[in-house]
Amino acid sequence: MTVQQISVFIENRAGKLAQATAALGKAEVNIRALSLAETSDFGILRLIVDRTDVAKKALTEEGFTVDKTDVVAVQVPDRPMGLAHILHILDEAKITVEYLYAFVERCGDHAVIIFRFDDSEQAIAALTSNDVEVLSAEAVYSM
Repeated sequence: MTVQQISVFIENRAGKLAQATAALGKAEVNIRALSLAETSDFGILRLIVDRTDVAKKALTEEGFTVDKTDVVAVQVPDRPMGLAHILHILDEAKITVEYLYAFVERCGDHAVIIFRFDDSEQAIAALTSNDVEVLSAEAVYSM
């Protein structure tokens, strides 16, 4: 029950982020979630999109280096301690969170957190056994 994420390596130069998002727009790809992290010369743009393969092709044709990664989308109550509860479950199971980013659903009572774990299958088992909702790829792509 993983979701495919695209990672795009982008030079820290004016116009490169606009070029990437324009390529996605021209390919009629909708962005569902994103995160941009910088390093000294390059940034890493992480994207959840509705059509992963189309997005990867469009970005590659624009000259970007693109990689696909499996991540886990978890639905979390949008209230204090929502994320802390999830992280406590993962800590108890000795699972390492490599990175995460989040967005709030339109209905406003839940957030969706995208996680990259050291062991996704073990993380999914720990979360679902504690009644945490792990979202399917189809559910995330159609948001």
